[in-house]
Amino acid sequence: MNKKYQLSKLESILKMNGNIQKILKRAPGLRMPNWHLASGCIPQTVWNVLHGFEPDYSIKDYDLVYYDSSDTTPEGEDAYVQMGKELFKDISAEVEIKNQARVHLWFERKFGFKIPPYQSAEDAISSWSTTATCIGVRCVGNKLGVYAPYGLDDIFQMIVRPAKRLFTKEMYENKVNRWMKMWPKIKVIPWDSQ
Repeated sequence: MNKKYQLSKLESILKMNGNIQKILKRAPGLRMPNWHLASGCIPQTVWNVLHGFEPDYSIKDYDLVYYDSSDTTPEGEDAYVQMGKELFKDISAEVEIKNQARVHLWFERKFGFKIPPYQSAEDAISSWSTTATCIGVRCVGNKLGVYAPYGLDDIFQMIVRPAKRLFTKEMYENKVNRWMKMWPKIKVIPWDSQ
């Protein structure tokens, strides 16, 4: 599949997920800097369609990320979270709003090891655990802007491959073991095979 066709196919599949459409339409109203709808909800919507499931099947949350290094306080992030609760109250799953400029401040407490500060939302997206989840989308005018540092081949081929930039083997395996129960056609590349 060529890149132009993949982008068109991705956009048409994402239009099938009403939650994604609401988020993409409303998120600019939050005025968050350098924002993307990102991570699992994007490939999971594609996999749902390719499996013949409802587009929003088993999507537990929608990650709406932004980058604001000028305000890394919990209060600054919470202001967007509270606005988002109102803006997205009719969405059937949680919309998680996170400032990627402050992830390094809490990451060690949650996962047990330090990471360096991210330099942008794209830097954060590029570091996530699988090539299929290293993707962010947003509205750019009337078009879908897509950030996919590893491309879209793995998403459409339903391949789950470790990105290995920051995450651990255990974190990767926990994620893919959960996913294999929900999307039985995905092909998981073992951590140690690369």
